Amino acid sequence: MASNRSKVTITAIAREAGVSVPTVSRVLNGRSDVAPGTRERVEDLLRRRGYRRRSSHPLGPRLVDLVFNDLDSPWAVEIIRGVEDVMHAAGVGTVVSAVHREPAAARQWLQNLRDRASDGVILVSSDLDSSVRHELRRLNVPIVVADSVGGAPLDTPTFGATNWAGGLAATEHLLSLGHRRIGFVAGPRAMMCSRARSDGYRAGLEAAGIAMDDALVVDGDFYHRSGFDGGTALLELDDPPTAIFASSDTMAFGVYEAVRRSGRRVPDDVSVVGFDDLQEARWSSPPLTTVRQPLAEMGMLAARSVLRLASGEDVESPRVELATSLTVRESTAPPGRS
Repeated sequence: MASNRSKVTITAIAREAGVSVPTVSRVLNGRSDVAPGTRERVEDLLRRRGYRRRSSHPLGPRLVDLVFNDLDSPWAVEIIRGVEDVMHAAGVGTVVSAVHREPAAARQWLQNLRDRASDGVILVSSDLDSSVRHELRRLNVPIVVADSVGGAPLDTPTFGATNWAGGLAATEHLLSLGHRRIGFVAGPRAMMCSRARSDGYRAGLEAAGIAMDDALVVDGDFYHRSGFDGGTALLELDDPPTAIFASSDTMAFGVYEAVRRSGRRVPDDVSVVGFDDLQEARWSSPPLTTVRQPLAEMGMLAARSVLRLASGEDVESPRVELATSLTVRESTAPPGRS
């Protein structure tokens, strides 16, 4: 059912502000040819009346923006696949962009967004520059956030995964096999999902009565090289771990290479667990035990929600966490098997 806020029209806002409908439209589209006082008055009314811009197309939304920090990861491909499945079925075009965590690139994307009058935005990150976030609010474009990297700065529906539970499940699996020295290659500390996975790892150790050893925790960035570097550092310890949990599949593949170069084998000498369950995980050698997070499903939910918002409807929940699950393959075994 459409909410009351969706019934607030541009005509009503223009009447109350004492301006023309085209003037309100120019404010909504971020145009510069509006007097500052008029812009402020119209923006204040838009906020107070809870106006949310809907698609102007008679047949509904026609174009949605999908925005990543980076696109050089199989993880991003999975989310794109989920979004595109929904958009294709709905006959809606998708514009995929990467802002590379650079304010200039984000501002350029925002200008492109204005020019093409996109009907909605899916942010697969939420660490945009504050000026960009402010401009998004001014444009009143429907926005949802998928796999938020921090506390979502926008008052928008957010879709993620149960990262803490996933980190706990990975750690408990290794503990159940008899491992007591479990290394951890963490993701970026600034990311909420990374912190949750780290907390799950720590909770698993604590529940088993195992003291936390900071020497067994190394920082990574979700990419292959950091997994290799982190795995190498852990394996060079005087008392190396018998198992390593990497906070992403891509880093786990880097750990594989570190194990190989050290003259050891997975899982005979070192068990390895990843996080994501990318398609490559089942084809790696050996196939990777990992925590599955439903990335394509996350993209599908975000896509359906932004289409609902663009059509003037509400979404059912402001925050949805999809369940993770452990997929056990051949990269884990009891310690000392060789």
